[in-house]
Amino acid sequence: MAATADRVPDVPDHEQGFAAWVSPHIPAMARLASRLAASADRDDVVQEALARAWLKRRQFDPAQGAPSAWLLAITADQARKAVHRSRRAAEFVERAEPTPDRDNSIDVDRAVSRLPRRQRIAVDCFYFADLSIAETAAVMGCSEGTVKSTLSDARARLRSELEVAG
Repeated sequence: MAATADRVPDVPDHEQGFAAWVSPHIPAMARLASRLAASADRDDVVQEALARAWLKRRQFDPAQGAPSAWLLAITADQARKAVHRSRRAAEFVERAEPTPDRDNSIDVDRAVSRLPRRQRIAVDCFYFADLSIAETAAVMGCSEGTVKSTLSDARARLRSELEVAG
């Protein structure tokens, strides 16, 4: 069946076609992997996500959303797994002492990392991976209203955590 202008073509079944199909989405996948799995190697997370996408390529349904949302959802899942693996590995490694000057500075990354998982994913997708509300909803598997509410809650929490007495 030929692809029409209003229909996204199915995922190609050959490696070259698949590579061309995912290529435009790799920068967004890398940005999201960097945000969600800062302790892991971004390229490894993206590679794992691409391998998973290849294995599950027949499950892509254009009626359920754009390829970018599907690929970013896979990337978010692989990032979560990478963080879990790195936390387990860190149990065997002694932690370095924090530097005193770093403790008193405003650290947005640290504040975002303290958000509940769902809020952190929403913030990372919307603000750092430059996804729209609709695309963020597709990645998170929820409604656009839920994304807006989650972002509002996250902003309120970040605002209170990052307040500086003036």
